Amino acid sequence: MSEKKKLLFVCVENSNRSQMSQAFAIIHGGSHVEAYSAGSKPSGIVNPKAIAAMKELGYDLSTHDSKSLQEVEAFAPFDAVVTMGCGDACPWMPAKQFIDWQIPDPKHLEPKEFNEIRDLISEKVKALISSL
Repeated sequence: MSEKKKLLFVCVENSNRSQMSQAFAIIHGGSHVEAYSAGSKPSGIVNPKAIAAMKELGYDLSTHDSKSLQEVEAFAPFDAVVTMGCGDACPWMPAKQFIDWQIPDPKHLEPKEFNEIRDLISEKVKALISSL
């Protein structure tokens, strides 16, 4: 990768999946990636379970904010917009490619299952970054 790639991760509440995706893009992409996340109907908070799951890996997700799409559209265009389970509510954003990951919302899962979703997201983000 020669220039920084701009990635946007979108889910409904911007409190779990898209937040962890953004964190993994920062972790795996380093200085080669600019990562953003947003929600089609943001909850306004990052789920404490997501904060705890990422803390286990040494990442402080408590510094993130739950954001709306309007709050991140100023950073467009993106190299990739990844949506996760927002269905018809997924908006259009200027981007080179759109990707939909069918990842279940882990918000009501127990920690073990929550961490399985977290680890799946990590692998998908790694693969995405290496494909850019």
